[in-house]
Order: sequence, then structure tokens, then C-alpha cells
Amino acid sequence: MVERLVPEGLWELFQRVVPEVPTRPQGGGRRRYGDREVLAAIIFVATTGCTWAQVPPVFGPSGATAHRRFMEWSQARVWANLHRLVLDELGSRGELDWSRCAIDSVNMRALKGDLTGLNPVDRGKKGSKIHLITERTGLPVSIGISGANLHDSQALEPLVRGIPPIRSRRGPRRRRPAKLHGDTGYDYGHLRRWLRQRGIRHPIARKGIESSKRLGRHRWTIERTMSWLAGCRRLHRRYERKAVHFLAFTSIACTLICYRRLTK
Repeated sequence: MVERLVPEGLWELFQRVVPEVPTRPQGGGRRRYGDREVLAAIIFVATTGCTWAQVPPVFGPSGATAHRRFMEWSQARVWANLHRLVLDELGSRGELDWSRCAIDSVNMRALKGDLTGLNPVDRGKKGSKIHLITERTGLPVSIGISGANLHDSQALEPLVRGIPPIRSRRGPRRRRPAKLHGDTGYDYGHLRRWLRQRGIRHPIARKGIESSKRLGRHRWTIERTMSWLAGCRRLHRRYERKAVHFLAFTSIACTLICYRRLTK
């Protein structure tokens, strides 16, 4: 099961971003479980949505051990670095299409924690929101989270700035799309000017003039990406108290989406 959840290619990439194992000069202490087995247990929790206590013993490390390592790696930004590394591999193969990107968000309920808010589309229940920018084929290149009460327009600038410089098949690294599609939630003059200053075209639906559905032939890819995220059952509802841990599970889901494209 470890080899199925963490194939050789993903394991080789993970080894490039995981921090070195701390040494104990005085010796002693418990044997440290291998990173590959712990990574498999973390991916199992992310994809199945089970609790840490339900991690099966077939992986070796207990759920508590996997949880501790998950928190350590989240603080070290391992998941964000792994996602970026997979994007670099895709970019170097020419698998990323920057000609037309899309931006959108999805809400989910949150039981507790920071970066939560009253969801206006869910009867005011507490929730969080995942914000995404995807390239033309639907691969996520920038992600962020916020409270469910944050307006989508406020996430556009941080998401665009958050696109990392990604390798290209030819030429320098790239981090700006040619076009950025969005629905009426992003129809604000200052956002259009901000994008224009950066050389990004902005086919955003205009309130009261154009329907968001008219952009459906281009924006369906990000809707499909949202459904891909639903394959990571840990994202169906937020259980993490700390936002950095919820963002880590989102990064894991996006990494798995991109890695599947890498292995096609």
C-alpha cells in the first residue's frame, strides 16, 4: 500500500524538499519511522478523510506519529514546496498552458479554527473558503484559504502574486498568465486596472451586462478542478484548528492532481 500511495516518482520528488532528519549526538531515543511510510499515512488520511487515530497499522507508524510529522512538515512548508516542484516538472515538459487561466473559490463548513467566518450562502454557518487559480487545462498553480465571509474579489491580488515562478520548456520561468477569467465576483475596476498594469488580460463577466455562464466554455476547467479537490475527502469539511494545517491538506490535494498529469 505504501508503494501505491507514494509511487517512486513522487517519492523522489519528496526527498528533494523534505528537511533532513535531526541527529542525536548523544544517541539513544526511539527509532524514527521512515519518511516514505509516514508520507503514505498522511496521504491516506487526506484521501480517505479518516481521523489520525484510524490510520491502519499496515503503514508502520501510528496515527499520532504521522500527525506529528505532518505538523512538522507543514511548518517547514514542505507541501507548498512539493507542489511547486511538481509544477516545475510539468512546466519543463511543456505541460502547462498559460494562455488562459481561471480564478474561483469553493466553500466548506468548518468546525473550528482561525480563518473561518459565517458563510452567507450556507445560512450563516461557520465555514472556510479555498481560492484557486488554474491554468488552461485545470491544473492548480496558486491556492489560498480564507474565512467563508471573505469576498472573492479580495483574494485575486494575493492569488496572482502567489503564483510561483515556474519553469518553462523554453525561456525563463513564468508566473503570469496571458488571460485571467473570472465571474462577476471579480468585476471591479481596481482589479481590472491592477491586472492591466501587469500585462494580464481580464475577460471577467460584468455585473448586470454579462452572465457568468457566458464564460462557461473557458471556466469549466476550474469547476472540474473543484470536483478533483473533492476526491481529497479531508477537504469536505474542515476539522483542523490551525489554518496552516488546512492549507497543507489543500496543497497535498493539488500536488496529487498535478502529479497524476505528470505520470500520464
